[in-house]
Amino acid sequence: MAPTRLSRRHVVKPSTDQIWGWLDAVPDPEIPVISVVDLGIIRDVVWQDDTLEVTLTPTYSGCPATSVIEITVNAALRDHGLSNVTLKRQIAPPWTTDWLSDKGRAKLEAYGIAPPNPAGGPTRCPRCKSTDLKRISQFGSTPCKAQWQCRDCLEPFDYFKCI
Repeated sequence: MAPTRLSRRHVVKPSTDQIWGWLDAVPDPEIPVISVVDLGIIRDVVWQDDTLEVTLTPTYSGCPATSVIEITVNAALRDHGLSNVTLKRQIAPPWTTDWLSDKGRAKLEAYGIAPPNPAGGPTRCPRCKSTDLKRISQFGSTPCKAQWQCRDCLEPFDYFKCI
C-alpha cells in the first residue's frame, strides 16, 4: 500500500501503528514462523520529518542473520511505498529473550521449539507436552538454541536459550 498523495507536495504518511503491522509480517530468517516484531528485535519506529527510522537490536552482536533481517525489513517497507527509510542498529541495551512477545513464544512452541524459560531449560516437550526431558547438547541448530530430548516421545527438539 503506497502512501496517499493529497497533492504534489503533501504525502500522508502511514501511522507508526500501521508500519508496526507491516513489520509484524516480516519473518525471522532463521525461525520463519516468528516475526521480527514477535522476536522483539524491532525496538522503535519513528518518523523523522519525511524519513522513517526503524531501530533494530540483533539477538546478539555477531548474529549472522542481522544483515538479512535489515534487507528484508527495508524491502518490506519499500513494498508498502516507503522510499525514505533509515535502519538503525542498536546493540545497547542488548537483546534479551524477555523481549519475545507472548504470541511469539506460542508460535515457537507450536513450531516445535521450546520457548525460553528464565528458570533454566524447557518446562515441557513442545510436541507431547511431557515434562520428562533431558539435555542432549548446549548447542543447537543456531547459537541461540540448545538440543533437548523428550524421554516420553523420544523426539529431540530445540530449546530457545534465555539470553
